[in-house]
Amino acid sequence: MEEAFVALINQHRGLIYKVCHLYGADRDYQEDLFQEIVMQIWRAYPSFRNEALITTWMYRIALNTAISYLRKEKRMPISQRISMRELQLPEMEQADDMEVLQQAIQQLTQVEKGIIMLYLDEKSYQEISDILGISLSNVGVKISRIKSKLEKIVKALDL
Repeated sequence: MEEAFVALINQHRGLIYKVCHLYGADRDYQEDLFQEIVMQIWRAYPSFRNEALITTWMYRIALNTAISYLRKEKRMPISQRISMRELQLPEMEQADDMEVLQQAIQQLTQVEKGIIMLYLDEKSYQEISDILGISLSNVGVKISRIKSKLEKIVKALDL
């Protein structure tokens, strides 16, 4: 079981790092959060029943752990830039556009950041619903509201 778990973590460590970078303000915090997420996945591993994709299950644990850990530590959300690779966005024509997007994302709530990360990671509404434990229609509403919020923030930052 340990070998399978280590292989799972190695195969999907990018998923965990993405969550850590989104919610971790500095490298030490990110490393602590990574360990906490891995520990929570380990605790839940024996109960994984293959009812969902392994990545859906891991995202759910990682996001819930990150949000809980952030609240427990009473730390401020990320102050570090999110890289294009972490967001998995195509190269933008202007570096300024990416800077504005990063600044806008920093102004979202913890939950909104998680939702937009999953959306930008091209997760389907059904996968986002499964990960967050909310209804499919609620996912659509939340994403629509987040897009509107980001649009307003970007307009304000562009002035």
